[in-house]
Parts: sequence; structure tokens; C-alpha cells
Amino acid sequence: MRTRTLGNGLEVSALGLGCMGISHGYGEAADRADGIAVIRAAVEAGVTFFDTAEVYGPYVNEQVVGEALAPYRDRVVIATKFGFALDGQARSGLDSRPEHIRAVADASLKRLGIETIDLFYQHRVDPDVPIEDVAGAVGELIAAGKVRHFGLSEAGVRTIRRAHAVQPVTALQSEYSLWWREPEDEILPALEELGIGFVPFSPLGRGFLTGKIDQNTEFTDGDIRTGLPRFSAEARQANQALVDLLGTVAARLGATPAQIALAWLLARKPWIVPIPGTRSPQRLAENLAAADLELSSDDFDGLTEAAEKIGVQGDRYSAAMQRTIDR
Repeated sequence: MRTRTLGNGLEVSALGLGCMGISHGYGEAADRADGIAVIRAAVEAGVTFFDTAEVYGPYVNEQVVGEALAPYRDRVVIATKFGFALDGQARSGLDSRPEHIRAVADASLKRLGIETIDLFYQHRVDPDVPIEDVAGAVGELIAAGKVRHFGLSEAGVRTIRRAHAVQPVTALQSEYSLWWREPEDEILPALEELGIGFVPFSPLGRGFLTGKIDQNTEFTDGDIRTGLPRFSAEARQANQALVDLLGTVAARLGATPAQIALAWLLARKPWIVPIPGTRSPQRLAENLAAADLELSSDDFDGLTEAAEKIGVQGDRYSAAMQRTIDR
């Protein structure tokens, strides 16, 4: 697979693998052996960039990722995250105090079975801890050899600039896709100016842009989509127009809607690296094929303009979740 470079020279595969869904967020966790198998299949297909977090599970996803990637450690970049307070198996708020960051780093290193975290993201901005203190704490971990690169997730432009002034930020991870395009307004220009890479999570709209979900789809217990306004039956019915658009383009180009959605993201900027997630070897192969699909300028512009005319319905998060997003 071709590679791309995030900030500070971090080279990764053009598409990464978001590993959250193997253990967390989409109903019952996958069988451990199956999760390991799909991660290793990604490596064999050329993926070098893998994303996890202590909160996924919690904890178990890092263990699965660490076990899966142990034979390939010198070939891969592993990203994990800090920033949530955990009470047993439940979140109990945000916590980016420097002492907590150090404790999470040590625990993540142990669970992953590695000596250095390649990319350490602040999972959500903690309004009670100055971002300068957060950046400084990660900078100390970098100096100690426990972390290589510093990242932010769902951070606003002002926070990004303040953090970057203390410790260079390698990548920002935030939601971005054809059905969530807010980053285009301020985030992308700021990242380009500062030389920071962008890692879109949910690049397939949490599965909606694959065309495999419609207003009749029923989600299982424990699936986070049951609590997202954009996934109400009414919103899904209204948003089908975007999937239909992707299907039309895909049919003309001999691809799938998912591949078109990923190819569109890859065409936005050369420093954008989407991390679609999956538990399925078949979906993995489908997604990774998008790295070889190059949209012509006419196809890209036409898709962009057509999508802009479709008003996507429903908020992406509940009101409570939205309050954790930095602006």
C-alpha cells in the first residue's frame, strides 16, 4: 500500500485500521481470535497504522491490538489515547492531569506489550486542565522514550495552536466524512498551515455510507448508534439520498459506495489518513482497495458539489456527548 506522511515525518499507510469496533461500541465484542485475525490480515495487506485506546473495552482492545501486532512490531505504527477517567469498566468523566497521563502511558505500554507508544492522543480536551500542561506532560514522555508523537482528538483550532506551541502535534483525529464535513471550515486550513496530519475516524459514517444500513436496520444492544440522533429511523430515511449518490458514482466507476467515500477523503489532502474499522475480512479487503482508487478531478468535484446539496439530517452526537467536543 502507498504511504502518507502525517506531521513531524510520521509515515504510515494511506489507510489505517480503527480497531475500536472489534471490542467496543458496536454490540458484543468480537471473538478475540477473530479480532486478532482481522488485524493481522490488515498488516499482511499493507496496513501499517493501527488505532486503539484504553477506553475501548475498556482496556481489552489495547490487549487485543498488542497481541495481534506483536509479531510485526517493527513494521507498524500503534496509536492509543488518554484523557478519560475510568471507574472500573465505566467512564466517569475527563482526566488529563499530567500525573494521570503518565499513569495511562505506563498502563497502555504494558497492555500493548511495547516499549514506546508511536502516537499518543489526548482523547478529548479536558476543560479543567490547561492544554499547555497536557502538551508538556506528553513532551516529557517523549523525552523519556515512552512516546514518539503527540496527537489530539476532537480539538478545536485554538486548542490545537496552543498545544502545538508547547509540543509539536503530529496528528489530529476527528470525525470527517461526506456526511460530517465541519472540519473543512476551520480545522483543515489550520492543520495545513501548521503541518499537522489529519486522521478521520468514522470515515464511512459509522457504517452508513457503505449502503448496508437503511431505515429498517435494527441495532443490537450495546451499539452506540442507538443513541445517536443521526441514526434514528427518520434520519436514516432522509439521509439515504447521500448513499444513493455514492451508489451512482460507484456503479459508474466499478467500485462500492464505501470505496468511493474513502477515495473522496484520500483525494482531499495528501496528509489525510482515514482509519475505517471493521471486524470482517471481506469488508477489510473492500475498504483497503479504496487506496488504489483515484478519483478524477471531475469525479471528485462532481461528488463534492452533489453532496453539498444534500442536507444531512440529525445531529451526530447526543447533547451530552456533544458537550465533550472542544470548539
